[in-house]
Amino acid sequence: MTLWTARDAAAATGGRATADWTAHGLSIDSRTLARGDLFVALRAARDGHGFVADALAKGAAAALVDHVPDGVPADAPLLVVEDVQAALEALGAAGRARMQGRVVAVTGSVGKTSTKEMLRDVLGAQGRTHAAEASYNNHWGVPLTLARMPKDTEFAVIEIGMNHPGEIAPLARLARPDVGIVTTVAAAHLEAFEDLDGIAREKASLFEGLESGGTAILNADLETTPILRAAADAAGAHVVGFGTTGAECRMKSVRLVDDRTIAEAEMSGERILFRIKSPGRHFAMNGLAVLAAARALDLDLALAVMSLGQWTPYKGRGAREVIRLDRADEAHNVLLYDDSYNANPTSVAAALEVLAAARVTHDIGRVARGRRIAYLGDMKELGPEAPEMHRALADHPAMAGIDVVHTVGQLMQGLAQSLPARKRGRHCDTAQEMAARVRHDLDAGDVVLVKGSLSTGLAAVVQAIRKLDQEIPGREGTA
Repeated sequence: MTLWTARDAAAATGGRATADWTAHGLSIDSRTLARGDLFVALRAARDGHGFVADALAKGAAAALVDHVPDGVPADAPLLVVEDVQAALEALGAAGRARMQGRVVAVTGSVGKTSTKEMLRDVLGAQGRTHAAEASYNNHWGVPLTLARMPKDTEFAVIEIGMNHPGEIAPLARLARPDVGIVTTVAAAHLEAFEDLDGIAREKASLFEGLESGGTAILNADLETTPILRAAADAAGAHVVGFGTTGAECRMKSVRLVDDRTIAEAEMSGERILFRIKSPGRHFAMNGLAVLAAARALDLDLALAVMSLGQWTPYKGRGAREVIRLDRADEAHNVLLYDDSYNANPTSVAAALEVLAAARVTHDIGRVARGRRIAYLGDMKELGPEAPEMHRALADHPAMAGIDVVHTVGQLMQGLAQSLPARKRGRHCDTAQEMAARVRHDLDAGDVVLVKGSLSTGLAAVVQAIRKLDQEIPGREGTA
């Protein structure tokens, strides 16, 4: 399907097309480019102009550039603009303008990617749905998502993130959502903000981009909820709160049952029972926000509940995996929760609650008693209070149900020192050091959580655990 013609892209960006071309997609990475993509030569960590020749050789329809790069013939299919980033934003705006469907935008300190993926499933069951890839939620990710949106899209889901003040509002105005969701406001990126109120004001700026008559869906359980509501009111939005008290969409109960979550809620006086195929109180709350969005879009709520019931988190975001230690014995396994992509105090607390509620299996491994084991890495960008926030995790009620905590990073050393000796595992400066001895830590019947900020590198620990698959219990070197 044609996404952009040379003529339409030139009109949208004010650029000059050097040839007639038709693009079926957009790419910012020549390594993953598909034949027929328009290659966007962004100037980011590396200057994309240096990869234009490679992109064209791989079958790119054209390249979006601010000059003809060295090694590229003057008659190559190009769209030459003054500024590539600005042109990408213009393409995004044009993509949004020509789309006649409805847009849901999501932000929040925790849970925005999971909520976006839930929305992808729920809306996708009721119409042609386009959603951001991975966490494409920044100054290039949002316009890229909009520029990639097919003309016949009925529902679009746009994730919007931030690291510093002033980032969300311009992206929200670009996305022009019909529904805006703020999942929560928590201590994340505090290095760039004075306090939690500052984070709340930034998250609330999502509502500045709402279409006229749009709906603002916000977490009603927060100290900063009044800031969110004030911003939504100022935008003239229809406001819908979700939470446990004082909310239009009220969570009445949440139960974590083995590999799933069962929740009961009330929406406008109607009782709703829904399930999610992964344990987590936070997943249930995000699911409630998704159902509120479905109602705001006048969708079939029963079908939305069914679709939500099939959703599971994906790699690095709380995905649940069974690691088989012996192919001859299905019971001889370790249960892994991979939550290694991101971390702040709120998300770590939620993950610890899941681990504490998990069911272990006794009397099947070298260690007679199944254990709940956590590998926790540094939580980054928390500002001057970071050391205390790490130490405070030792006092979280869920810690009572966790047997061993291994820690990675300078900040997590504070947690290690605050834990009782019986719970204190190994401490390592790097994830690679920790990963090297993972197979000495675990045994059949254990449940293990891996959680940390992406830059801490705990994906190495996850990979080491996955490599235990098919190892024979008790073999030399594993005791």
